[in-house]
Amino acid sequence: MALKPRIALMQFLQFLAWGSWLITAGVYCLSARGWSASQFGAIYSTTGIAALFMPTLAGIAADRWISAERLYGALHLACAAGMCCVPLVGDPSALFWLMLLNMCCYMPTISLVFSISYTVMEGAGMDIISEYPPLRVFGTAGFAAGMWTTSLAGLEASAWQFYISAAASAAVGLFAFTMPKCPPLGRRAGASWIQALGLDAFRLFGTYRMAVFFLFSMLLGVCMQLSNAYAGSYIHDFGRLPQYAGSLPIRYPAVIVSLGQMSEMCFILVILFVLRRFGIRRVMMMSMAAWVLRWLLLAYGDPAGRFPLLVLSMIVWGVAFDFFNVSGSLFVETQVDPSIRSSAQGLFQFMVIGVGAVAGSYASGWLIDARFTRGGVKDWHGILLAFAAYSAAVAVLFALLFRKPRDPGELAAFTGHAAEREESA
Repeated sequence: MALKPRIALMQFLQFLAWGSWLITAGVYCLSARGWSASQFGAIYSTTGIAALFMPTLAGIAADRWISAERLYGALHLACAAGMCCVPLVGDPSALFWLMLLNMCCYMPTISLVFSISYTVMEGAGMDIISEYPPLRVFGTAGFAAGMWTTSLAGLEASAWQFYISAAASAAVGLFAFTMPKCPPLGRRAGASWIQALGLDAFRLFGTYRMAVFFLFSMLLGVCMQLSNAYAGSYIHDFGRLPQYAGSLPIRYPAVIVSLGQMSEMCFILVILFVLRRFGIRRVMMMSMAAWVLRWLLLAYGDPAGRFPLLVLSMIVWGVAFDFFNVSGSLFVETQVDPSIRSSAQGLFQFMVIGVGAVAGSYASGWLIDARFTRGGVKDWHGILLAFAAYSAAVAVLFALLFRKPRDPGELAAFTGHAAEREESA
């Protein structure tokens, strides 16, 4: 198989394993199991807790000691075994620990799939900035395929969604061992203890602009976690009202949410253009504005007369996600030396799906239970307006604090002159 189809297949299976349960886990926990938002928030926070340390540790290992593709494959095989055990657990406290173990295996694979793709593409003489985004589309397609499989099969409240995830992880875990070798590039004689431990990437916090970039990556990670955790449950809860029962969005909420993945696939293809045209600062501001708009559209939409607002909110998701997550990863790639590529990508994911996800899970769970739940009924309108207010505050702070580059190095990196990097580690 040619290199590009192999990278595309790896991306597809990587996110199929996540999409099959990430959006519908709320339905499983809140509806099928009858657990509280706080209990579900704790279980959902395992993605963030694991991301607090596992992507960084895995990135260090891939940069220093073990080939990235082998580590990636082993982690996915372990995750497949853990996901098979999820349906056997009926206690939320026990499921918390099992999901934490599963996520310790899965979360580092998100940054590793980036670094493996970049490494093999660089080895083949490909232009990462221009040729990677079309391949990343297949990851989005995989996520959507997982959601559609779960939803169309009527498994949104079923434990079978976790078996689908296990099958995808097992498949990509085995496939990873057939990828080109990605040996550690960070070994060198005379290295300091910081370099020997693979902590070079943390020096990126020593530059103001990169430190602010990582800080706001964390704050936007909160938005992403809120969307993943509650969008499907919000639409599903309309089914409690007689006027909406039986409507298409209620029968297949994950399918409706997956329209966001369709939007992703479109906007990924324009990332190179917008980065060249506007730069990372404006692109991230577009993402933040899109988050505000997404929450407002959800808050005022419904599955009947205002159904178009729900659809628009899913389309806006493509801008909110791609202009932040994918462009952010490419931005980091242009700023760091290849010897710390995996560590730097792990650090980016640490801030997004680690610190941001944990903060988002626990804070939202507490807020919803304490302020927006009465008699077991959630005030979704108020919840979503609160999310919109948070996103707007983040956008204003980012515009004030994230400074323009002092030289054209960043733009040069995005236009193919990677040697002229604004800052290097």
